[in-house]
Amino acid sequence: MWQTIKQIPFWQKVLAGFILGALTGVIFGESATILRPLGDLFISAIKMLVAPLILCAIVVSITSLGSQVNLKRLSFKTLAMFMFTGTLASLIGLTVGSLIDMGGSMELVATEVRERDVPGFAQVLLNMIPVNPFASLAEGKVLQIIVFAALIGIAINKVGEKAEPLKRGFEAGAEVMFQLTRMVLQLTPIGVFGLMAWVVGEYGLSTLLPLGKFIGAIYLAALIHIIFVYGGLIKFAAKLSPVQFFRKAMPAQLVAFTTASSFGTLPASTRCSESMGVSKQYGSFVLPLGATMNMDGCGGIYPAIAAIFIAQIYGIPLDMTDYMLIAVTATVASVGTAGVPGSAMVMLSVTLGVVGLPLEGIAFIAAIDRIIDMIRTSTNVTGDMMTAVVIGKSEGQLDEQQFYANDEAVGEDASEALLAKSKPVSE
Repeated sequence: MWQTIKQIPFWQKVLAGFILGALTGVIFGESATILRPLGDLFISAIKMLVAPLILCAIVVSITSLGSQVNLKRLSFKTLAMFMFTGTLASLIGLTVGSLIDMGGSMELVATEVRERDVPGFAQVLLNMIPVNPFASLAEGKVLQIIVFAALIGIAINKVGEKAEPLKRGFEAGAEVMFQLTRMVLQLTPIGVFGLMAWVVGEYGLSTLLPLGKFIGAIYLAALIHIIFVYGGLIKFAAKLSPVQFFRKAMPAQLVAFTTASSFGTLPASTRCSESMGVSKQYGSFVLPLGATMNMDGCGGIYPAIAAIFIAQIYGIPLDMTDYMLIAVTATVASVGTAGVPGSAMVMLSVTLGVVGLPLEGIAFIAAIDRIIDMIRTSTNVTGDMMTAVVIGKSEGQLDEQQFYANDEAVGEDASEALLAKSKPVSE
């Protein structure tokens, strides 16, 4: 029996957990929320990995890439892709939101708008630099960890031979974290089951009906973006098969959908990108960076549609200038939203403030934010993996033979083999 279960591909186990969790939530209703600790256990285990995994992975990727490719060119192309897809995401969000009458007969009356303490651009830049790197690691401030790790990697490259012991130490640390990640990921099907049972049991299907059009618009825009933008870039920019890409990306998409956390999905997306043939060096660079900066779902699609929805339910007309402001703000937000659950709400408040819409409208959609956050995060994570494949292909960081390999590279045994043969370069 146990041997039979072990032979089931990893993505099928995750999918089974997803379906069984949803059915459990529908059948048992609120009683199914007692299964939430299973999901919380999984998320806590994932959070345990994030800070040390990112620190070691970023340092190793910088030191490895520094001797192989033009790191500046690679970074520029990666960030340019983030901005490009973020712009398209906001435009798709505006288009879908404008074509659908999401408000219907609802018409709320705005009271006094409460101002929110949103840091300015200069403060955001200052917050990227860790005053105390150890405190940043302890508090899980991922953007500060990434900056600190990148600086360490650059410094190691500049010091050269004298820094070799430290370089090897980080490489060993990365291997240990990869092994720990493989161990924790064994919990994925159980965690997905618990999270889905809780979400469906907590919210149910009836509570979503009044906001059905809004949820549907978000999901429609996200699917359009995933299929046509990401699939199109895979097909025409990388000249690879979108079907093969989506097949191998599915496990990470399911984890993203249930955890609603880009950082929480990082171990799964890393494994999936390796199954696609992306080099570990580039994958360790682009995926943590994407989890912080590439937020097409949370910062591009969601603020655009949510702003239009709130304007509709409050009966506030929007003109072309408002749409332009929403598009620009949403695009900037798409490369600046932190990849943790709920952060999109902060970026939505920025968008609403720019256009002059009532911030209290956020409270109306906050109840269903978790449902929306699931597809937003799936979009974000898919974009990260697409960038890894497209830019990786253009920079010689992708094994095309592995991309088309018709094996279960996203299964447990194959993933271990991939991680074993994709060791960081020690030269």
